Amino acid sequence: MELKGKVAIVTGGASGIGEGLAVRLAAEGARGIVVADVDLERAQGVAAAVGGVAMRCDVSREADIQALVAATCERFGQVDAYFSNAGILGRPGGIDLEDPLWDKMWQIHGMAHVWAARAVVPAMVARGEGAFLVTASAAGLLNIVESAPYGVTKHAAVAIAEWLRIAYGRQGVRVACLCPQSVRTGMVTGDGGSAGQDGILMPAQVAEAVIATFREEKFLVLPHPEVLDYFRVKGQDYDRWIGGMQKLYTRHMQGG
Repeated sequence: MELKGKVAIVTGGASGIGEGLAVRLAAEGARGIVVADVDLERAQGVAAAVGGVAMRCDVSREADIQALVAATCERFGQVDAYFSNAGILGRPGGIDLEDPLWDKMWQIHGMAHVWAARAVVPAMVARGEGAFLVTASAAGLLNIVESAPYGVTKHAAVAIAEWLRIAYGRQGVRVACLCPQSVRTGMVTGDGGSAGQDGILMPAQVAEAVIATFREEKFLVLPHPEVLDYFRVKGQDYDRWIGGMQKLYTRHMQGG
């Protein structure tokens, strides 16, 4: 799907991958770019730079997403592309982490995509055209040793994207799922941990991969091509893959 002349919403658009997407949408000639974020001030800065509009949105609240879509339609007439990109890192830990953190991640990495789809997909189907991006993570395909809630909820994000593609992919809605490893954003520190083993990409590189994937009408956006190799290994011998991840977890816990 070409994005020239289209109207796009980018959640988590005030920084990182979201900012990179907004910049790339402007370069693609989008006629309307809505930069949505809980940090309205930073979103306004990005919107000013790309000739877009900033709107505050907390994607952990369905009412906020509905209001965001309604305001965009009121201003631009419709939503052609929705980049469901907002995410949080939380902090390292496993099943011991408190329920409020798990709940927040379920909302932002899971239900936010469902709520966004409810808000925009029916109109896309009616027009026979639209684009919907779920920003998951390589952790959604491969898991991650540092954070149980991050890995688990990013798995959910991949599953939601798969279901949307299955259900609506033949009705004109181009659904794609973004699964990068480490990207140079405010969520990444140092060497990027286990996700940084194949290098840390810049948001502009990720945005380029997203646009290329939509043009090719493919599903998985893999800015780090190594992820596909790891995913294939996982599918070929699941038990062996889990054994390798156990070793990685042990090294991480020992600080090695």
